[in-house]
Amino acid sequence: MKRNQALNIIVLLLLFGCLTSCTPAIKNIDYLISFNDAIKDQWGYKNRNGEIVIPLGEYARCFTDTFKTYAIVVKPNSGFIAIDRQENVLYEVFPFDNGPDESSDGLFRILENRKIGYADSVTGKIVIKPQFDCAWPFENGVAEVSTDCKTKSEGEHSTWISDHWYYIDKSGNRVEKPLTTTSK
Repeated sequence: MKRNQALNIIVLLLLFGCLTSCTPAIKNIDYLISFNDAIKDQWGYKNRNGEIVIPLGEYARCFTDTFKTYAIVVKPNSGFIAIDRQENVLYEVFPFDNGPDESSDGLFRILENRKIGYADSVTGKIVIKPQFDCAWPFENGVAEVSTDCKTKSEGEHSTWISDHWYYIDKSGNRVEKPLTTTSK
């Protein structure tokens, strides 16, 4: 009986130790939450205490609801951009279907000087520098890209045309055409 009580006390002490050692890490998570004024159609960010950090109206829209290291926002006359916590512009985000490019396979497309590259969807860091004229989203670890393509308009839609498509991996290295990916 006493042995079971001693064992229970040891287990409780270990659990308490684990919980208290994890608590500082949980308290140190720093993030901002987007908010908006629907009547004025303005967006901004507040901290966890509800204090306004980025006031309404700085950006036309905040696409990132939980702003940890970067956020995707719309800045008038600049389009979709990624900003850091100091509101420095990191890069333009590729526009797709009336919004910023969505993450696919952990990456999303970005723009710089009209060239397309890729950024990590968790950290926002550039993974593959912008260098492609045309670039499809990653799928199963590869993306189809071209450095020599044209955009052909078809009414309100457009398509990319190239005789020089090739595949890259998530490091930007050229790879063989995968068997599971179909041509766009």
